[in-house]
Amino acid sequence: MCGRFTLTASSYQQLALRFGVSDIPDIVYQPRYNIAPSQQVLSVITSNNLRRLGFMKWGLIPSWAKDASIGNKLINARSETVHEKPSFRQAFRARRCLIIADGFYEWNRNSTPRQPYYIQLASGEPFAFAGLWERWKPDPDGDTVFTCTVLTTDANPKIAEIHPRMPVILEQHQEAPWLYGESTNEIRKLMKQFPAARMAMHPVSTMVNSPKNDSSDCIIPV
Repeated sequence: MCGRFTLTASSYQQLALRFGVSDIPDIVYQPRYNIAPSQQVLSVITSNNLRRLGFMKWGLIPSWAKDASIGNKLINARSETVHEKPSFRQAFRARRCLIIADGFYEWNRNSTPRQPYYIQLASGEPFAFAGLWERWKPDPDGDTVFTCTVLTTDANPKIAEIHPRMPVILEQHQEAPWLYGESTNEIRKLMKQFPAARMAMHPVSTMVNSPKNDSSDCIIPV
C-alpha cells in the first residue's frame, strides 16, 4: 500500500511546468515531508483536454456514498481489480489523475518494531502516482468535495525486501496516456512496477509514524 509520502519541491510553479500545466493557479503551497490520508494532496486532472493543478483530499469518496467516512478505507486501489470494483470503476473509466510526489514511506513487515523506510527515485526528481479522483456532495446544497486514491501494484524486487506492495509510479511518457487514454486494456498496461534499479531507499526515524511530524528530519537516513 501507500500510506505516507512527500512533496518537497521549493515551488509549485516548477511542478506545474514539469507536469504540463500551462494555466498556473494561485494556490497556497508549502513543502511537505509526511503527507497522510485525509490531507490535501497536489494533483493534476484534465478539463476540456487541458491539465489543471489543484488540491484534493486523499481518500476517495464515491459519488454514491452516503457517508464521507468511506474515504478512510479508500486511500489505495489495487490495480489488478480497480476496473471492476464498484468504488473505483467509474473513476477508472473517466477520472484518472496524477498525484504528485517525490518520495514515499513504507514500513518493513519483517522487523519488530516495524522500521520505516523512505523510498524515492534514484534521481531524486518528482514523479506522479497513478491516481483516480471523484466529486462528492454531502447533500444537494453542500459544497463539492474533491477526493482521490493512489493505485498500487506488486512490489518490485527492491521494495519487496520490506513490503509486498508499492504505489504505481508513472514514467513521464506514460502520464498523458494515463490522463487521456480511452482503451481500458492500454490503460491497464500502464499500471506496473517501476524499475527497482532506478529507485533508492533508506531507513528513517520512527518520528514519521506520527503525521504530526512534518519536517525534513523525517527523511534523514538513520
